[in-house]
Parts: sequence; structure tokens; C-alpha cells
Amino acid sequence: MHSSARSIKHSSFTIERRFDYDLALVYRAWVDPAAKARWFNGPPDKWTEEVREMDVRVGGRDRLIGKFVDGSESRFECRYFDVVPERRLVYTYDMYWQGKKISVSLASVEFVLAGKGTKLVLTEQHAFLDGYEDGGSRERGTLSLMDNLAASLGGGDIRRPKA
Repeated sequence: MHSSARSIKHSSFTIERRFDYDLALVYRAWVDPAAKARWFNGPPDKWTEEVREMDVRVGGRDRLIGKFVDGSESRFECRYFDVVPERRLVYTYDMYWQGKKISVSLASVEFVLAGKGTKLVLTEQHAFLDGYEDGGSRERGTLSLMDNLAASLGGGDIRRPKA
């Protein structure tokens, strides 16, 4: 596609996941910087974190920048619009690949008491920009992050294999 071409493609998905952990613990995994760093990241064997900033409050921002082993860079920039402790987070985020903005997204995360556990409902709506072809990779990546979250809640650090 010609570099000056402008286009937009829309997509969305919803992921529901049940965790056998207390709602407060699941929520904390999203808002506590140390807890979130254990699961919200790139593949440990292919990606290295360079910058991580978190400020979870209405108007607050997050930023995560990392490099892959091939030298390519990803950047996530988020702004929170609604924060209801232990109930929901609503935020937008821009994704950049190699310095080029590839998408703008609206995301909501709902935390629902489910017996002794927690049902998490994550919904994202995306605008993929200027020829970026997602092909479902955003949803697959988010499903992988949910696996990371589950592992981090279980006390294991999914970033480092056990010796």
C-alpha cells in the first residue's frame, strides 16, 4: 500500500474469562504496577521491556515500550476515562509499531463477582489505520495476555521459567 494512503478498518471482540480468585485480587492485577508488570508484556523469549509507566485514575495514562529480538519496537499508550474500583476500567489506547501509529482502541474491563471467583469481561473496539492488517492478531494477543494474567494470579511468574 502506498505510504500516503489513508484508510481505516474497524473490528471488535469481547473476551469473558472466569478466574478462581477473589475479585479484589483480579482487579489489583490490573491497577497495581508490580502486579500488572508480571502479566502485561510481550513474549519473554522475544521481547524486552524498555519503558513502563502507570497512573490508573480518571485522566491518568499508561505507557509501555518494548523491543523484540529483531530490533522492532512496540509502544502502547493508554488514557483512562472511567475507573470504578473493583468494578470496571474504561480506557483508550494507541498502538505503535516501529514508531508508526497502527491503531486506536476503546477498551472496557468489567470485574464481576462469580461465586468465590471473578468473571472478567473485556471488550475492545479498534480502528486499524493506514493499511495495517490485523488479521485477528490483537484478539489472539489479548487471549495470550489473559493466560499470562491467570498464571500470575496463581503465584507463578510467567516471565521466568522455574529452575
